Amino acid sequence: MSPRVKLALVGLACAAPFILGTAAYLFGWAPGQAANYGELIAPRPLSGAPLEALRGKWVLVSFDGAACDAYCEKKLYFMRQVRTAQHKNMGRVERVWLLTDAGKPRAELVAAIEGTRIAAAKDSPAAKDFPGNLADHIYVVDPNGNLMMRFPRDPDPSKILKDLQRLLRLSQIG
Repeated sequence: MSPRVKLALVGLACAAPFILGTAAYLFGWAPGQAANYGELIAPRPLSGAPLEALRGKWVLVSFDGAACDAYCEKKLYFMRQVRTAQHKNMGRVERVWLLTDAGKPRAELVAAIEGTRIAAAKDSPAAKDFPGNLADHIYVVDPNGNLMMRFPRDPDPSKILKDLQRLLRLSQIG
């Protein structure tokens, strides 16, 4: 191999990271782009019923009134489906519906979301620690009892699923 070819190969090897980095940026990869769909919240320790009883599990939390409109039903359905889609990790995830009023949910709705724990938000001192309009979000509590993530209003369940799968895969607890 001639010295000129060797020099060209060394130059190409040195320029390759710059060329590949520029190409990746031009085709849509942006450095610093978040990998998660849900909004990360600075971890806040939560306590009180019913969350205290679920230590050691990942918990999906929803706040709504007992009357439960169509949006509320959709959130509860998404929570059920995302948990079910975890397959062998399904036992690591629990669901909680905290009622924001003193009403009682319809029997057919309770049957449809079987396995979801239902409790009054007024009985949970942790309810004051949840940010934003409570009825707009699905929240995630980690196995240590820390509020750490929330999903936006009208969430994409496939993206919730990916976030939860990533949390379960990377977590050494729960």
